[in-house]
Amino acid sequence: MLKKVFVSPDPGRSRLRFAARAVLGIGLAVVVCGLAGTSLVGAIIGGLAALLALFTVTDATVRGQALTTALLPVAGLPVLAAAAALHDLPVARDLTFLAVVGAGVYARRWGPRGHSLGVFAFMTFFIAQFLHATTDRLPEMYAAVLLSVATAAAVRFGLWCYERRRPAPAVPAPPAGTGLARITTRQAVQATAGAGFALVVGQLVSGDRWYWAVGATWWVFVNTTSRGETLVRGFRRVLGTVVGIGLGFLIAVPVAGSPVPTAVLAAACVFGIFYTAAVSYTWMMLCVTLLAELLYGLLGVLSPGLLALRIAETGVGALGAALAVLFVLPVTTHAVTDVWIQRALRCVHACTAEAAARLAGTEGADPAPRVAELEQLLGRVRLSVAPLVHPLSPMYGRRRRARRVLDLLDDCAREIRGLVAVAADPEASHDARLAAACWRVEAAVEALTGGGSVPAHESGPRAAEPALAHLHGLEHALAELAAPLRSPSGSRLAGT
Repeated sequence: MLKKVFVSPDPGRSRLRFAARAVLGIGLAVVVCGLAGTSLVGAIIGGLAALLALFTVTDATVRGQALTTALLPVAGLPVLAAAAALHDLPVARDLTFLAVVGAGVYARRWGPRGHSLGVFAFMTFFIAQFLHATTDRLPEMYAAVLLSVATAAAVRFGLWCYERRRPAPAVPAPPAGTGLARITTRQAVQATAGAGFALVVGQLVSGDRWYWAVGATWWVFVNTTSRGETLVRGFRRVLGTVVGIGLGFLIAVPVAGSPVPTAVLAAACVFGIFYTAAVSYTWMMLCVTLLAELLYGLLGVLSPGLLALRIAETGVGALGAALAVLFVLPVTTHAVTDVWIQRALRCVHACTAEAAARLAGTEGADPAPRVAELEQLLGRVRLSVAPLVHPLSPMYGRRRRARRVLDLLDDCAREIRGLVAVAADPEASHDARLAAACWRVEAAVEALTGGGSVPAHESGPRAAEPALAHLHGLEHALAELAAPLRSPSGSRLAGT
């Protein structure tokens, strides 16, 4: 786990910048709320609003990010008002909370913006329970949210907008579908069912902290699409929470809400949340748990019993998510993995065609954007296959086959990157052998995605000409992919 967090590649130090900017933005938001005269509760909700504004907004372009950030209060403030108004009406409050859960997950069908607004709306309702918000506090809380989002936006888009110097990343669209065939629709139903279970059982465990269970269910569903992904994420959430609780006994309890140590440790937790999010959900949850403990210390309610209750409620929430994905409109790992692998292979086809056109001197041919898209698609493949390659997976044969698929797809990506680099050289030439090799690669991809027979690759010494060498390597990887992607009966990805 340590190696995964601290040795993972960080191109352009993007994770480091992401985390450092978050500490700056959230710290300034809390200071602004304090200068505006808000209470401790206002400062806390302001800091959390700034955290969400900096963490959840993931649009591909800076302009899109700015628009989504501006829309966050539009999604969050009405939910905050509803939560405060229903504070003393448990049944109406619970039903409204479940409606927010379902709508928040369903909103993911509209891409990153829908996802961000759905998360902000859910967390606004959650924070209202966390702080026991009532209608008399609404003006202060509204002001804190607006000031904090504005401060976070000023830091992100004005003071430190490092994204302006980078090309917009390609964001793969989610698998298509209509009605219950759409994954986001099925997940909305699953999340609502799981949250309903967590809400009922969580209230039996604790009448005051039941919302922890609902929050655990919600976050298990974030950034997952299949049954396997959700189960693995649930396991990691529980693990991160348990380890975070253990650290809480050593750190948060002794600090006991002392302002200066709490502020320093909270800044470290914020940095950890943002720095580890991309590489380890377990580490991220550890930092989230420790941050929550520090905030409870500030509010004067932190105790060993509260920490034990946190573990119990998290377990209830994870169980609710597990039951939902197993028994309510399940989305199998096989179905999702098959979609992403086929899209990655079609992108390999497009990359090869663009590179061949570039080598042939076709004006306007540029394979570089396709390479960026391929990297994003391979990231989705790795995420969807993660349950199969998890060390605790009992299915050894499937685990070995899934790892083989990942290795061969990585080989394809490496050869594509090499081919594109050669094609970018203005001195590179095109001949009949390159055209034939490109045709064989395209035929292999069509066979893998269409169920035909993959052309056999003749092994031999690697060609000396760079472009041809990369194409031959690509042919070999595609030919090797046929075996692990298909069962003996011929169906793609059977059993995964």
